[in-house]
Amino acid sequence: MSVKTLCLAILNCGDATGYEIRKHLTEGKFSYFEDASYGSIYPTLARLEADRLVTVREEPQPGRPARKIYSITDEGREAFRRLLAEPPAPDTFRSPFLLVAMWAELAGPHVIKNALEERKTNLREEIEKLSAIREETGHPGTRFIVEYGLNCMRNDLAFLERESHRLVAIAEEGEEVLPQAAE
Repeated sequence: MSVKTLCLAILNCGDATGYEIRKHLTEGKFSYFEDASYGSIYPTLARLEADRLVTVREEPQPGRPARKIYSITDEGREAFRRLLAEPPAPDTFRSPFLLVAMWAELAGPHVIKNALEERKTNLREEIEKLSAIREETGHPGTRFIVEYGLNCMRNDLAFLERESHRLVAIAEEGEEVLPQAAE
């Protein structure tokens, strides 16, 4: 999924400034789809404007530069529909936690226990955040994807709560095998 598609998706929900678009992509409900760097959003918005897929209007602010507010055009909505019709790329999942887990025997039990607790805490926080979004939304598609995300995260959390002892055991066994540092 491209930053172009993400920007059009956000603007399809309503007008927004570049800052608001960035917040949606980094912290809001659109942060779950794809990473979008700060440096890619504004050039993408400029291209969308040049291609007449969005319009921009300036709103004066006292003592500050004018805010640029972006709106999707009819052409932009049609382009968004075409982009949605393209087959989606496979989902990607990256997890720094999994790298630590992979090398549990090197990390040691203390590190592994902390990593497991941190991961479970993060999952609980995300579940809480998604649950709030689910309660706030009236949009059927958003409700579906939020429930999908909740299901995935609840399954992850249940697995970790049920199986964490296995990873701790690997770390403890590795600690016994690793050579000790010279004193």
